[in-house]
Amino acid sequence: MNIKKITSLLLLLTSFSFYAQDNRMKDKKEQIKVLKVAFLTTELDLTTRQAEKFWPIYNTFDDKQFEIRHQKMRAFKNRMNDSALDDMSENEANYLLTEMESADEELFLLRKKFTKNLKEVLPAVKIITLRKSEEGFNRKLLHQYRDSKK
Repeated sequence: MNIKKITSLLLLLTSFSFYAQDNRMKDKKEQIKVLKVAFLTTELDLTTRQAEKFWPIYNTFDDKQFEIRHQKMRAFKNRMNDSALDDMSENEANYLLTEMESADEELFLLRKKFTKNLKEVLPAVKIITLRKSEEGFNRKLLHQYRDSKK
C-alpha cells in the first residue's frame, strides 16, 4: 500500500471517529435535557395552562444560555491555557477580561429577561422554585457524574 492510500484511510477513519464522538455528545445532551424536563416538571407542579406557556419560554432561554456558555466561554478557555497565559501580553489580557465581562453581562441580561417573561406566566414563588430546582438538578447531575467516574 502506498503512502497516499494509507493517509487517505487514516483521514477517513479519523473523520468517522470525530463524527461518532459528536453524535455521542448530542445524544448525551438530549438525555440530560429529557431528565431535566422531567425533574423540573415534577418540582414545579405546573398546571396544564402554565406548562403550555412556560416550556417555550424556558426552552428558548435554555438554548440561548447554552449557546453563550459553550460558544463564547469555550473560546475564552482555549485562550487561557497555561502556555497561552505565559505568552499573553497585558493588553491581550485586558481585552480577554473585557470579552469575559461582556459574556457575563449577556448571561445576566438574558436571565433578567427570562425572569421578566416568566412573571407573566408563573407566580414569583414558582419562579424561585425553578431557580432552586435548576440548582438541585445540576447538583444531582454532578453527583451522578462523580459516582460514575469512581
